[in-house]
Amino acid sequence: MASSNDVIFLVDDEPIQNEMLKDYLSERFLYNIKLFDSGEEALKHMDEAPVIVVLDFHLSADKPNALNGVEILKKIKEKSPDTDVIMLSGQDKIEVAVDSMKYGAHDYVVKGETGFARIENALHNVGRYHTMRIANKGYKRTIGLLVGILAFAILFTLYMFVLRK
Repeated sequence: MASSNDVIFLVDDEPIQNEMLKDYLSERFLYNIKLFDSGEEALKHMDEAPVIVVLDFHLSADKPNALNGVEILKKIKEKSPDTDVIMLSGQDKIEVAVDSMKYGAHDYVVKGETGFARIENALHNVGRYHTMRIANKGYKRTIGLLVGILAFAILFTLYMFVLRK
């Protein structure tokens, strides 16, 4: 699933939270993990093509004018629609979760004692989703090829039938 070439962004304005999550994930995955303390800073680095962004909702602890996680999520999806975003929040508000999912978050995880384990599960789910998406593209190509061959065979048969008359 994950390789050391795959980049994952952790975006949280709490540096201790970010470091702890990085340590936790580094023990379990091969991702190249990059930390950002603001959504705006992460957006500047989207050209690094992260496969996943773990994004905190409340990003204005030190910067009152900072965009919140849903606003950053929208911008990430505009720049990189295939990047999967897992929202991470200390808020257990259904509105925030619904908005996150509405704007393209893959999952919504509430910070707490099970938060890291839930992020780990979400990363596994994203990996399975990527595997299925790649397989689906392969199936579509195969079906397209088979339809093309079948069309050719039908046209060839019709052509041969018309020539014999």
